Amino acid sequence: MEKENVIEGLAALAQETRLDIVRFLVRRGADGAAAGEIGEQLGVPAATLTFHLNILKGAGLLVRRRVSRNIIYRADFALLQRMMGYLLDNCCAEENCAPAESEGTRALRRRVAN
Repeated sequence: MEKENVIEGLAALAQETRLDIVRFLVRRGADGAAAGEIGEQLGVPAATLTFHLNILKGAGLLVRRRVSRNIIYRADFALLQRMMGYLLDNCCAEENCAPAESEGTRALRRRVAN
């Protein structure tokens, strides 16, 4: 993973609504959720949601597919894992400074493996 990709991904996540969207979609797993459901669950108006989803999609953090009249979004677990791996590999290159793996990290690894 290139540094520029990590910067773009982290910049996209550095906003409360977008971080909430990604957190929601990570919890939804591989099934993802329709845009309307995301907006309803997070209390985000449609136009605002579209703006944020486009930024996240542009950063590569989301994958979308059309199912009938709905657009289903899901988190790109592989990209999220590569971003976190980049941070751990490159920020701790001199010594082992990585903390013990959290339950959230273990869950992400399981989802990517499936």
